[in-house]
Amino acid sequence: MQNVVLTLLVNGLMAGLLLATIGTDLETGEERMTLGFSTLSDGLDFAVLAMGVFGFAEILRNLENPEARDVTRGAIGRLLPNMEDIKRCIAPVLRGTAIGGALGILPGNGAVLGPFASYTVEKKLAKDPSRFGRGAIEGVAGPESANNAGAQTSFIPLLTLGIPPNAVMALMVGAMTIHGIIPGPLVMTKSPDLFWGMIASMWVGNLLLLVINLPLIGLWVRLLKVPYRLMFPAIMVFCCIGIYSINNSPQDVLFTAFFGFVGYVLYKFGFEPAPLLLGYVLGRLMEEKLRQAMILARGDFMTFVYNPIAAGMLAVAVIVVVIAVLPSVSKSRDEVFTE
Repeated sequence: MQNVVLTLLVNGLMAGLLLATIGTDLETGEERMTLGFSTLSDGLDFAVLAMGVFGFAEILRNLENPEARDVTRGAIGRLLPNMEDIKRCIAPVLRGTAIGGALGILPGNGAVLGPFASYTVEKKLAKDPSRFGRGAIEGVAGPESANNAGAQTSFIPLLTLGIPPNAVMALMVGAMTIHGIIPGPLVMTKSPDLFWGMIASMWVGNLLLLVINLPLIGLWVRLLKVPYRLMFPAIMVFCCIGIYSINNSPQDVLFTAFFGFVGYVLYKFGFEPAPLLLGYVLGRLMEEKLRQAMILARGDFMTFVYNPIAAGMLAVAVIVVVIAVLPSVSKSRDEVFTE
C-alpha cells in the first residue's frame, strides 16, 4: 500500500512538472506543447488548473453520492463556553497548538495531520475516552487549535525556502507569482510591506472570524438545508465568472472544464491532485533556477556538489527520500522473507 501511495505521489508531481513546461521556452522563445492554441503560448494559468482540479472535479465527485444530510433542527443552544468548559480546554489548546505548530512546518501537508494527531492525543489522555464523538469539548478545542497553529506555521517553509508545504500554500505561491513576487527569504527584505501585512492579517483574520461567525451561526446552519441540486450549479456559475474575469477569455473556462474532468479521472484512479498542483507551481521556478545555475556553471552539473550549500540541500533531499522509501522497502522485504 505504501508503494502504491508513493508511486501516485511521484506521478502526480511529474504530471505537474510537465504541465509547467507548457508555453514559451525561457531561452529559445519556441512554443512547447501548445497544440496550436495561441492562448497557451504564455502557459497554463494557475487559477485555471487549480479551479478545475479542485473545484469542478470536486463537484463531479460529489454528484456520485446521493443527497443525504442530517440537517440540524431545533435550537442551536449556548454559543459561548462557560468557565468549566474554558478550564477543560486550556490543556488541550496548549497541546494542540504545539502539535499543529510542529507539524505545520513540515512540507507535505503536515498541517493537515495536526488536527488528527491532536484528537488522537486528547482521546488517549482523557479519563473517559467514550465521551469523544458525543460532544466532548476537548475533542474540538485541541484539533481546532492544531488546525489554526498549522495554518500559521505553514508559512515558514514558504517564506524561508520558497517551498509551499501544502495545496493552500501552493495557491498562495500562485497569487504571489501573478503579482511578480517570488516567494523566499528575499520577500522579507524586498517586500517588507507584504511580509508584515501577512503577519498582521493572521491576527485580523482570526478576529474577523470571531466577529462574523458568532452572529451568523444561524444563517450558516440554514445553508445546510439548501439541496445539492441548487448548490452545485451556483458554485459552477461563480467559478466560471471568476475564471473568465481573470483574462476575459472564454478559452480559460473551457480549459477549466477540461481539467475538472481530468481531476475527476485522477480521483477515480486514486491519484491525489495536491502533488500535481505542487509540481506545477514549483516546475517553472525549478526550470528557471536550473537554467540560471547552468549558465553560471557553464553547463557543469557538478556545481551542485562542489557548492557546500547546494550539496547540503541535496543531502537533505536524499535523506528525506530515503526516510520516505525505507518503510515500504522494509515491508516488501518482510513479505518476501515470510513467503
